[in-house]
Amino acid sequence: MKVTTPAADRTDLIAAAVGSMLRVGDVVVLSGELGAGKTTFAKGLARGLGVTETVTSPTFTIVQQYEGRVPVAHVDVYRLDRLQELHDLGFEELLESSVTLVEWGEAIAPVLPRDRLVVHLTPVDEDPNARTIEISAHGATWATRQQELGEALESVGNA
Repeated sequence: MKVTTPAADRTDLIAAAVGSMLRVGDVVVLSGELGAGKTTFAKGLARGLGVTETVTSPTFTIVQQYEGRVPVAHVDVYRLDRLQELHDLGFEELLESSVTLVEWGEAIAPVLPRDRLVVHLTPVDEDPNARTIEISAHGATWATRQQELGEALESVGNA
């Protein structure tokens, strides 16, 4: 599914719609270049999960955790040097006990579950506020939830 948004507030709405359908154990990989809108998307996703506190980029802390209708773990692996660091952070437990958002997740693809959403954000050259958001569902679990995902996106008029 591919959508182009004109501004950050629309990216937020799409992310919130996706977030509203997520459940414990879901993994969302956020990819795109620096400044592509990964953290903006994470903020909207968290809002859709009922998080009311301010969501910030975990670039330096690696992991930020939030309480919503389900626990949310926001992980940024950009600064990790080794996959072992994920184990040291309790990554496996996060995957089992929360909705886990992983910025730069393509860097740790070998340790991610097969069942995951991948959200790739790309700035639109002609408009510095616009983003193309491409969402792809992977694994058997998401194969059965494709319709639900499509309906969530339709709810904001962007499918």
